[in-house]
Amino acid sequence: MAKEKIALLGGNGMLGTDIAGLCTKNNLDVTVFDLPQWDITVDEDIKKAVDSADIIINCAAYTNVDLAESQYDLACKINAQAVAELAEMIRKNNKYLIHISTDFVFDGQSSEPYKETDAPNPINAYGRSKLAGEQAVIDSRCDYCIVRIQWTFGHAGNNFVKKVIERAANIKNVKVVDDQIGSPTATTEAAKILLQLAKQKPKGLFHLAADGFVSRYQMAQFIFDYLKIQVDLSPCKTADFNSPADRPLNSRFNCDKIKSLSAINIPTWQDQLTSFLAQLKS
Repeated sequence: MAKEKIALLGGNGMLGTDIAGLCTKNNLDVTVFDLPQWDITVDEDIKKAVDSADIIINCAAYTNVDLAESQYDLACKINAQAVAELAEMIRKNNKYLIHISTDFVFDGQSSEPYKETDAPNPINAYGRSKLAGEQAVIDSRCDYCIVRIQWTFGHAGNNFVKKVIERAANIKNVKVVDDQIGSPTATTEAAKILLQLAKQKPKGLFHLAADGFVSRYQMAQFIFDYLKIQVDLSPCKTADFNSPADRPLNSRFNCDKIKSLSAINIPTWQDQLTSFLAQLKS
């Protein structure tokens, strides 16, 4: 794989930054493409990226879940239409695509962890745009691997961990929902696994999340306990918040498929979060 070139689209985002850093650390030949110099909605820019590499990792996306309700056309332009162009160009040039997707393609009503074979049913505009992107990749018949990732946190971007710590610094009575269940997943760990996939080049759809499950409320409690933050934390329900976009309550993933690949090891959410919080303290 060291001889293969990687094009990292959306490489300045939270996940992309950690992938780029890990590529550099391992002396991999990676080129980062991102705004403002590069735009996934511009065909010439897509061609430039595809022509530059053997493996394309697409982290570029419209990710503002609430704003997507009023900017659905823009979300679709980035998350679906541009992805369709990308996948078609990859097919024509016989390259390999790793495309990042989300747990928001599901409605969260299942009582079980979601498998790759479960039928998607997004309940918000963002989820619909990402599902359309997945379908575009599949329809293109390019050489692809779609990886759905959830509840990510990292140093380079905004995320639940940073938000809840900031909230506790400003107010002493913090309410966090206890009916959204998922797996807090460090972008550093996700990056390691995505580069393993780049080596192995598996085909199809995969779920990737930290091992184990927790509610948002329990996650906040874990963060405050570890950092010894004195705060009055109380649970509430998703329905108590009047947000533009609905959220799936069950975001749990069954990750057996990706775990079955050789060299894929997924640490627990507790280990991943502890490592991240330890870095914040240092």
